Amino acid sequence: LPQRLASLAATAQEETWQSRQQLQAQRQEMAQLQEELSRARQDGERWAWALQRAQREALEREATRGAEQARQQELIRDMKERLLELLREKDALWQKTEGIDTPMPSPVPHAPGLCVRCHKDFRLLSRRYNCSRLCQGKVCHTCSVDMGKHGRCCLICYQQRQLQAT
Repeated sequence: LPQRLASLAATAQEETWQSRQQLQAQRQEMAQLQEELSRARQDGERWAWALQRAQREALEREATRGAEQARQQELIRDMKERLLELLREKDALWQKTEGIDTPMPSPVPHAPGLCVRCHKDFRLLSRRYNCSRLCQGKVCHTCSVDMGKHGRCCLICYQQRQLQAT
């Protein structure tokens, strides 16, 4: 019996020692898991903060784009209004000059590099157009009228055509 008790005590001591080893290993594992959890929480907080910052920046960019788009639309509207004003002014001036006798257009320009009407020199930025009506002269953009599919013609030919049409 004493041997059996000694054997049981030794077995119990061994089991206790193994249990303590397991408990210590589990405590170390739990400490590692808690450390990983803490790092994961910190990473989560950093990512959440970065996400909030990115969302805030995106909203700011969208607001800036919206304001810029509104300014551009306002500028376009102002430009359209100005264009309409200029067209009305042009029409008023056109009506004033409609009754004025205009000389017949000259059939050939005086100099090949000059506008028939204003005698402006044709250069890189001043384009020349062939009058598609009576005179067949070369005129600049300012002295010509767009006739749509028929091309451009000088103001005199355009006025003559308008007088004939009425």
